[in-house]
Amino acid sequence: MFLYLIGLVAVFALYRWYMETKRVPSISDKYVFITGCDSGFGNLLAKRLDELGYHVIAACFTEKGEDDLKKTSSKKLTTIHVDVAKSESIQKAAAFIKSKVGEAGLWGLVNNAGVSVPSGPCDWLTIQDYKQMLDVNLMGVIEVTLSVIPLIKKSQGRIVNVASVFGRISPVGGAYCISKYAVEAFNDSLRRNLRDFGIKVLCIEPGFFKTAVTNTEVIEKNIHNLWDKLPQEVRDDYGSDYVEKVVKLMKAKMAKLSDPDLMKVVSCMEHALSAVYPRTRYSPGWDAKLFWLPLSYMPTLIADYVLARDSVKPAKAVV
Repeated sequence: MFLYLIGLVAVFALYRWYMETKRVPSISDKYVFITGCDSGFGNLLAKRLDELGYHVIAACFTEKGEDDLKKTSSKKLTTIHVDVAKSESIQKAAAFIKSKVGEAGLWGLVNNAGVSVPSGPCDWLTIQDYKQMLDVNLMGVIEVTLSVIPLIKKSQGRIVNVASVFGRISPVGGAYCISKYAVEAFNDSLRRNLRDFGIKVLCIEPGFFKTAVTNTEVIEKNIHNLWDKLPQEVRDDYGSDYVEKVVKLMKAKMAKLSDPDLMKVVSCMEHALSAVYPRTRYSPGWDAKLFWLPLSYMPTLIADYVLARDSVKPAKAVV
C-alpha cells in the first residue's frame, strides 16, 4: 500500500512538472506592466521579460531608475514614472498603457512596488506611519490593479501580486505584515472574481532576499529614527540598550536568512506570466518553504514561543 502511495505521488509530481513546462504562445505580441522597477525583483523581471521578447512597460519611482533600466534593455522596453501612492500618477500611467496596448489589451500586471519602513514595535509608531506604508503596499496595489483591469479583460491575461511570507505570519510590528496580509486577501478575492473573465490571478510570497526591503542600513536608520522620536516614558520601558541589541540581532538574522539569488523570485514571476498552467501561489526561498510557512500553520502557542524565543526583551518586560 505504501509503495502504491509513493507511486501515485511520483506520477502526480511528474504530471505537474510536465504541465508547468507548457508556455503561452505569441509572447512577442504581449504587453506586461511592472511596478517597482528601480531595483530588485522588478528591475530583474523587466530585463528578463525584455530578453524573452515581451513588450515591457516598466514603472520606476526615480528618473535614475528609468535611465539605468533603459541602458541595459532593448528598445521594446518602455519606462514610465509612477508613484503608486498617488492616484493622479496611477491614472496617468493607465492612460499611457491604454494608448500603448490598443485593442490587444494588457497581458500582464505585476504589482511589485513596495516599502518595508517605517517598521518597529507597535507602540513606537503613529497612525501616519501606518498610513504611509499602507498607501504604497496596499492601496497602491489595489488602485493600480483597478486602473488596468479593463485592459487585462481584453487579453484574458494575468495579474501577479507580490505579497510575502509575512502575509502568512506576523513576526514584526508596524504596517508591513498588515499590508501583506491584506494583499493576500485582495489577491484571493480578485482571483475568484475575475476567473469568469478568463483572467488568472497569482500570488508571489517570497522569503528573505537581499533587496532594498531587507537592506540592513535602511532598517537600522529606521529604528534609530523611530527611537529618537519616542517620549522618554516609552524609552524607559524598553531600556537605553534596547536599540543596540535589536540592531545586532537584526544584522545577524539578515546575514543568515537573506538569499542573494533574486532570480529564484524572478523565475516564479516569469512562470506566473508565461506558463499555460501557472501555480496559484509561489513561495520562493528555502526559509519560506521550510520555516515561515510551516510555522504559520502551527498552533498559535507554538508560533508565539518560537518567535519570542530569540527576540530582544524590553527592560520592563513582565517575566
